[in-house]
Parts: sequence; structure tokens; C-alpha cells
Amino acid sequence: MRKSGIEISRHGCLYETAPAYVTDQPRFLNSAVRGVTTLGPHDLLQELKKIEKDMGRTAGIRYGPRPIDLDILFYGKFRINSDTLTVPHERIWERPFVMAPLIDLLGLDVDNDTVASWHSMSVQSSGLHESWQKLGGESLIGKEGMKRVLPVGNWLWDWSEKTSIMGILNLTPDSFSDGGMYQSVEAAVSHVRSMITEGADMIDLGAQSTRPSAELISPREELNRLLPVLEAVLEMPEMEGKFVSVDTFYSEVAREAVNRGAHLVNDVSAGKLDSQMFKAVAELKVPYIAMHMRGDPSTMQNNENVQYQDVCKEITSELYSRVKEAELSGIPAWRIIIDPGIGFSKRTEHNVDILVGLPAIREQIAMKSLAVAHGPMLIGPSRKRFLGEICQRPVAVERDPATVASVTAGVLGGANIVRVHNVRDNHDAMRVCDAMLTRRRSRS
Repeated sequence: MRKSGIEISRHGCLYETAPAYVTDQPRFLNSAVRGVTTLGPHDLLQELKKIEKDMGRTAGIRYGPRPIDLDILFYGKFRINSDTLTVPHERIWERPFVMAPLIDLLGLDVDNDTVASWHSMSVQSSGLHESWQKLGGESLIGKEGMKRVLPVGNWLWDWSEKTSIMGILNLTPDSFSDGGMYQSVEAAVSHVRSMITEGADMIDLGAQSTRPSAELISPREELNRLLPVLEAVLEMPEMEGKFVSVDTFYSEVAREAVNRGAHLVNDVSAGKLDSQMFKAVAELKVPYIAMHMRGDPSTMQNNENVQYQDVCKEITSELYSRVKEAELSGIPAWRIIIDPGIGFSKRTEHNVDILVGLPAIREQIAMKSLAVAHGPMLIGPSRKRFLGEICQRPVAVERDPATVASVTAGVLGGANIVRVHNVRDNHDAMRVCDAMLTRRRSRS
């Protein structure tokens, strides 16, 4: 679509759904995009039909198996009713697999007159949100027929099934908790094996320290630390069905790591420290963790970077601006994981406010983009200094009980992924949290 001159500005989540109408066929993937084009509606339809043909679509059974199906749901503020095109699309209102990603393209706030006109065309007088609720709304998501998924490697990851644990592997000599412990390939592989045995779902490899006041190293030095371990970890039989993320803010490192087999990119700067990062991730087509941080690791705790009137509101605004730019650069919302950045350009009280305020962060993002609000959220409070200050534990490895408490609060507040050093204890805590959340959902 971009090659056809259609500027894509927003994406829905990606949904795996049971087939409709003709049910004896494989499951479908559904999403929606919002964009701008100079093509008229019928020319746009012809361009979309050409894309379908180029992607292998042929005449077949109506509603039967097909590689791609592109429909125009809305076109500006116009109603269209011709022999070849009806806008709004006539079957929107009966199809949850269309309404769900369509709703994702909106925020709870109406952001412009065109969106207001879409609401006015809804079959329900209160607009599209009411039409979605009439179909069943969020109660439909997660059931057998429809779930949000995130493509990772060859998998479609349903990240809402359970809380995922990301085990930390620092390959640096100067990380605040375990610097220098896993610089050899043998030590790194042994530690990964332990984390997988203890319940890790993914391993996060970091070869650049992001502790406060850390000095930056070059992409080449980072790669020299990273690649031997990455290659060894990916060859481990225990990694079957597990993900590997690379913790970097350099696009060069991200490209090389993904080309060698890494599945995700975890960027503490959300693209601010390398102007090529968004372009690289868009081309790599991998999930992208966008974290909130002001400044860089060497300056993030400077006085000017830790000034907040309302930390959750300001994190939401600043982080969403990065996500919006990522989308415009070609990273769809269905590949984005947000991280509020606990411990990065935050004081102790700000970190506590974040843990308490995760539901508010989601709610505030939902005002701007329901797709991002519906997506996965990662938190990483593990062994951070603020826990030591609260518990009077100056030694980082003594903060594991405090870490368990903080990730428990975060998961009960809506986090989906926890990034931790001590996998075993946090794995047990997450099993209890998931049991509590399952009971909460069943009772509601």
C-alpha cells in the first residue's frame, strides 16, 4: 500500500479468528489500517484489487480460503453506493473480526472531523464504540474464536494467555546488579539454561550497560560482546519455543542481532538515541519494545530529567509520541510493546507512582489509540535502586523479595511481561497472579 502512495498512519491490533460463513478452512488473521491517499475511492478499490492479485489471490469460493482480502471500510467523510463499492462497508456491523481492529484505529477521544463522521455513520446512535459493545466488545477477545496475537518469528504469540517472564542476561562488565558475571560464552549459556529451567519465556541479551551514569560504548564493541553469546544461546536445545530479545538502542546492533536470529528488539530510548532505529525495525518486521526515558543513560537522572507534575500522564504523552512516530515509520501497532521505564529518569516516588498507576497509563493511552492501549505492556523493576531505598537494601541482589512485590503489583495492574533477574521466585509469583486474574475475569 505504501508503494502505491498510500500513507499509513495507524494500525489496529492483529487478530487470529475462526473462519466465518465457510467454516471448514484454516483460521484467519485480521487487522485494519488508517491512512491518507490522493486516489479517489474507485481508483483506491482498483489499486487494492491489484495488490490482492499480486499477493496471489484468485477467484474462488466466496468467503473461502484466500491469501489476502482488502476492503475499504470508510473513505473520508463520504457515503458511497455504486455498483462496485459501498462505503461504509455494508457488513461492518455484523462482523466482530472487522469491528475489533476498526475500533483499535480510534481513541476514546474523537481526534478529528473525519473520525466524527465515521461515528455518525454507525448503525448505533452513539457511534462506533456502541456498535462494538452491541456485538460483545472486549468480552469477545481471548475466547476460542478471536484473540489478539503478536507475530514473533514463526509463532503467533497470544501474550494475554499468561504473564510472560523475560530473564535478564547482562553481558557487560558494569551493570548495576550482575556486571561481569556472564561475559564468557560458557557462563552466559549456563545462566540461560538455569533461567529457562526456572520458567523464563524469553531471554533479554544486553551488551550495553544502561545503569545511571553509564558510559556509552560503540555499536561495534556492543556487537563484539553480544554476537558470540547470541549465537550460542540460539543453538541451545532448551531454547526451543522460547524468544530472544536484544537490549539495544543502536539500529546497527538491532539489524545484526535479528539477522543472526534474535526475535525482538528492546530499545530503552524508544528510537530517540538512533534516528535509524524505527526504519531498521520496520524493515526487520520484528516486535519492538519502546520504553520511556528522558535523556540517555549518562544523563537520565539529571535534575531536569526527573521533573514531573503527573508522572503517569507525562509518561503516557511522551511515550505515545514515540509510538506514533514508530507507526508512521512503518512499525505496526500490533508489533509494539510499551514499557513505562521504571528506574529510567525517575525518582523513587515516580517509580512507585508508575506501579500504582499502570491502569491509568493504559486508560490515558486509550484516549489516543485503543490499539496501543490493547497491546502488551512490559515492566522492569527488578533489583532497581528505588527498591533498595524503600527497603534499605544497598546491595542489588538482596532486593529480590522487593522485586517480587513490585512485579506482583504491576501484573495485577495490567502488565503482561516482567523483566527480572531472579526467574524462579518471580515465576512462582506470576503463577499466583495469573490464577488471581483468571478468577477475577470469571467472576466479572
